[in-house]
Amino acid sequence: MAHSGKTKSATRQVYCEPYCIEQGLTFEVHHVRYLQDDHYSCLMHFHEVHEFIIFEQVDGVYLNMRGQSAIADNSVVFTPAMESHDFELSTGEKSWYIVQFLPSLFNHDELKTLTTLFNNAQNFRPKETQANHGVAAHQRLLTLVEWLQQSNEQDPHSAHSQALIRLLILTVAEFYQPLQQQEQTALPVRDGFARLAPLMGLFKNDENIELTLEQAAEKCFLSPSYFSRLFKRVFRCNYSEYVVRHKLAIAARQLSQSERSITQISYDLGFANPSHFIAQFKKTYQETPLQFRKNLLTHISDTNSD
Repeated sequence: MAHSGKTKSATRQVYCEPYCIEQGLTFEVHHVRYLQDDHYSCLMHFHEVHEFIIFEQVDGVYLNMRGQSAIADNSVVFTPAMESHDFELSTGEKSWYIVQFLPSLFNHDELKTLTTLFNNAQNFRPKETQANHGVAAHQRLLTLVEWLQQSNEQDPHSAHSQALIRLLILTVAEFYQPLQQQEQTALPVRDGFARLAPLMGLFKNDENIELTLEQAAEKCFLSPSYFSRLFKRVFRCNYSEYVVRHKLAIAARQLSQSERSITQISYDLGFANPSHFIAQFKKTYQETPLQFRKNLLTHISDTNSD
């Protein structure tokens, strides 16, 4: 379980995929940290919003429709809305900031010229200089995102918050550069994802997808056998596993954002019974839904008392 650095309320203390910012907000900021050997799980997913991941400590790989590339402590990853992406990370300690924002932010006069740079998924590194090899630039960015998080907690709609989110985008554009094509390993999935787009649009709009593999294949105008092979090649898991993990991510958000009972959540998400839901949840998150909720509340209490 990954814990956010937010402390004002219990509504968004856990970061789970897939994720979208709260309606009415321009952006959201989350701080995520895993300790050594903490369970980490991610799957190929997409957002309705743009996303920066600003890493403090990490060792792993970023995967998107353009390919895969290494990520390190000074990496900044940008993923545009509706582009599938994934992360494979080591078992060591890791931490990062997540900044998600509406695509309409690029309509602001200061940012209009940056749409080309941020049109595709990018893995950025600080522009190196003879003086600091990019270390100082990344430290400034980390300080900026800390300010943004503090301002967001006080008032996400304030002029100060809105100015800081624009400054963050400008800072990445000016002081960072995307990895070159030769630094990425190609993944043959772009065309495949396009062919699966009719189905993934349903996941985008419906938290509870109840389609058999045959029905899902039909939505994409593919034979079930070809659909099954293509889905696993693109998302690196089979269709039925993706459906379950998608539902479990929704369940984790509901456990962290509401007081709804575990039984109600399990039935609303289409699990056969609460026992099956609990078993699947523990398999994915390494703890039962009840433990997940209790540990979350303990973390919130400890954080608020600091």
